[in-house]
Formats: sequence, C-alpha cells, structure tokens
Amino acid sequence: MRDVIEALAEWTTHGETFALATVVSTSKSAPRPAGAAMAVSTPGEAVGSVSGGCVEGAVYQIAQEVIEDGIPVLQRFGYSDDDAVAVGLTCGGTIDVFVERVTKESYPELRTIIQDVQKGNPVATATVVEHDQPEMLGKRLIVWPAHTGGTLGNNMLDHAIADDARGLLASGESKVLTYGPSGERMETGTKVFVSSYQPKPRMIIFGAIDFAAAVARAGSMVGFHVTVCDARPVFATTARFPGADEVIVSWPHVYLQQEVTQGKVDNRTVICVLTHDPKFDVPVLEIALRLEGASRPSYIGAMGSRKTHEDRLNRLLEAGVIERQIAELHSPIGLDLGGRTPEETAVSIVAEIIAKRWQGSGRPLRDSTGAVHSDPA
Repeated sequence: MRDVIEALAEWTTHGETFALATVVSTSKSAPRPAGAAMAVSTPGEAVGSVSGGCVEGAVYQIAQEVIEDGIPVLQRFGYSDDDAVAVGLTCGGTIDVFVERVTKESYPELRTIIQDVQKGNPVATATVVEHDQPEMLGKRLIVWPAHTGGTLGNNMLDHAIADDARGLLASGESKVLTYGPSGERMETGTKVFVSSYQPKPRMIIFGAIDFAAAVARAGSMVGFHVTVCDARPVFATTARFPGADEVIVSWPHVYLQQEVTQGKVDNRTVICVLTHDPKFDVPVLEIALRLEGASRPSYIGAMGSRKTHEDRLNRLLEAGVIERQIAELHSPIGLDLGGRTPEETAVSIVAEIIAKRWQGSGRPLRDSTGAVHSDPA
C-alpha cells in the first residue's frame, strides 16, 4: 500500500469508493513482492502496480468489477516459468492478488493507517483473503505494537493473529498466515494476509562530500530515510544535500553512538562512511563494526582507494577491532561497475546494498541461470 498511499490519502479524504488490489503471496520469478499494490478509483484512474506491467490489465478489469458488485476476489496469475506467457505473467512465477472494494464504511480505520504510515509509525493490517464463508472475506484486524483495532468475530482468532502480526511487524515482513476457526496455526483453513508497515530503513552517510549527495539521492530513491552527518558545518548543510531527509553537524562517532544508545540503529540500517579520512572514519567504524544483536546494521561500507583500505584495516586492528568484525566491512565500497562520477559511484554503492539484502550475485543476469527473482535463503 505504501506505493499508492498518496492517492489513497486523497481518495479517502474525499470519501471516494475505490478498489485496492494487493499482492499477498509470490513464488519463483514473481516481479513484485508481497504487499505491492494497485488502486483503481471509481472513475477509472489507476495507480501503482502488482506485476510491473504483466497482468495490470487483468487486475484493472477485476478491480472495476469489484467496485461494481463489492465482492472481493483472490486471483492467481502464472503457474511456472515455462508457461507464464500463456497465462499472462510473462516474467514467470506466480502471484496471488487480493482485490477488494474500499469505502469509508467498509474500512473506517484506513485514514488512521495512512497517517501512521506517512509518519513512520509501525502498524500492520491482517486481512482475511480466503475463507469458506464469503462474508468473512475482507474482514480485518489492525495491529499496532501496543493495541489492536477491529475484530474477526472470534477473540481467540484475534489474539493469535495479533500475536503473529506483531512478530511480522517487528521484522518488517508481510505474508499469508493460515488459521483454524479458533486461531489454531494450520496448513489449511482461514488465510489471513498480514501487511507490515515499518518506518523506512535508515541510510546513514558519514562525510559531506559530493559523492555523499549522489548516494543520498540514490538511497532515497530505493526507499531509505537518509541522514548525512559531518563534523564540518560549512559542508553539512541542507542546501548541499537536498536528497537527504536530515543533515547533522556532529563528529561521526559521537552521532552514531548517540543513535545506537537511543535505539535508532537496527538490523535494517545501512552505514556508508565516505570521509576517507582516518580521524573521522576509523572512530565511527570502530563503533559500527562492534555492534551486535538488534543494533547490528545490515550493511557497513567505507570509501577509499586500495591503499586507504589497507591503512584503515591496520588502524582498526590496532584499535582492537577483531578480524571477524572487520570481515563485515564492505571496503572499498560498492560493486565494480567501472564508474567514475559521483552518480555512477552512488549506483555501485546502492547496487551492493541491494545485492547484500537479497543475496544477489552481482553478476550479469545473462550469465546466470534459474529464476530472475528469488527469496534469500
């Protein structure tokens, strides 16, 4: 829903009726992840995407029918990579799409959910997408970290779903769960799609240089909340970094320790050290590489030449950072794309971050075999 939230906010504010199509499960080479959404207004405006273009026409038609009759639809597209062209999902794989009509009466909590997502407050929605009683389709439970809203009509089922949804919310995961009549975890039965909306993951860039401006723009483009930090106020200005969400004037290691202490660094955080100056980068890397548990970043990279890299490693070892921790450092930062400009370098850095997240090889797809998209092991 995040990708269509601006349109939903406008339509909801004006009390409009619309259809919301959501990818609830995927397999093999499916192009969009669970949670991807497409919305269709009553006049016929469409926003968002559930497949990157493969089956949007079919989903649009279903959405118009759902607006008309109000009957939710769970539709599967694609069967295998071999025969995907025949069924419309040209990229292969399968996707299950749930299409429902949304009105202010049927989804009164939507405005609150939209506001929470826009503010970065964690919230999850648990929607019944398959049930032997048609009237249960589309019923939902809203789950916040400390309370719930709505009901599926059974306290035990509500409790089980809320418990599982909070676990998914903590990890930022969206998926279909299956329950028995009283909340039993089962292989078959009531299917509930839990969609988690966490705050954007953080990208913290240390070093207010021209490369940082390009990395900030690229990071924002792929969905990060971007912070640029530098100890030099003449360089760390919002005018120089319009692509960043915030610009901080502070010594890098002081700021990072402060953020860790306040619980603002987690397993989704990426850290890019672009200063290539030992008085800045070694102290901040000492802290970053030693982080463990819930505060351990998903990616730590540092810019510099091979010579700078070797000098940095020696300084980190002298500071007491152990080899196991140093092995987590991506340095020199980025994939070898041969780029030279700040923008090209930013692409290589973000590409490495994406590859790390999804365990991609970084190789040309034409030189690989198997599914184009796959879940990490």
